Amino acid sequence: MKGIILAGGEGNRLKPLTEYTNKHLLHIYNQPMVYYPLNTLTNAGIREILIVTGPKHAGTFLQLLGDGRRFKCNLQFRVQEKAEGIAHALSLSKKFVGNDSCAVILGDNIFEDDLTKEIKAFTGSGAHIFLKETESPQRFGVAELKGKNVVKIEEKPKNPKSNYAVTGLYLFDPNVFEIINGLRPSNRGEYEITDVNNEYIKRGQLTATLLKKRWTDSGTFESLYRANHIAREIHLRKNYGARAHSKISDTKKDPALEFMTKTQLQNLET
Repeated sequence: MKGIILAGGEGNRLKPLTEYTNKHLLHIYNQPMVYYPLNTLTNAGIREILIVTGPKHAGTFLQLLGDGRRFKCNLQFRVQEKAEGIAHALSLSKKFVGNDSCAVILGDNIFEDDLTKEIKAFTGSGAHIFLKETESPQRFGVAELKGKNVVKIEEKPKNPKSNYAVTGLYLFDPNVFEIINGLRPSNRGEYEITDVNNEYIKRGQLTATLLKKRWTDSGTFESLYRANHIAREIHLRKNYGARAHSKISDTKKDPALEFMTKTQLQNLET
């Protein structure tokens, strides 16, 4: 399986922060945003990864990430000259993917769930998406469910038929490029990944996983704040979880834990 990180776009909702840099190079807690999707892929054992970004900051991505050696992967880069939607950005990876399946992740998505098992279990046939219940489904593609099956996905609906947002991680077989080739631009003038997923639904080839833990994108100031909060807790759980039941006085030895209550520390263990 090949990995693709889509890190283009203008980041208009995060201006003025994105006046001087690509959104995916902004920091989330203690590391650049793009590290999080990169870790999601490499943790699942994916070693061949393509990053698609815009022309303004492609050189900065290369300077930051290099050839991927220190991330235990092989990184390649492709420039999307004009932001024309997620499906269009994905189409640029056709030669890179070849006859393999691919895991496609948006560069501003942070997942608290470890999705290694689901990614490795993908058979390489059809498509698989990841859903999360949210209070603001209007911002996303929204899945209409019948039981556990996704029967339709609506892009940014005013009156969503569920609260289940389609998150920015997709698993596709090589037929995805044939589907993209047949797309027409939406009313927004973009080639929508929702249209790709709906085609897989028509073919009876789309499955879904409901996420148990937290997820967010980082495309607005509110979601950027939320991403920092989630990333901080992931970091503290990973590095200090074993100490969560120690006395509060012990935490004063470490600035990262000094302002956490006993309840917050115990929550790191769950």
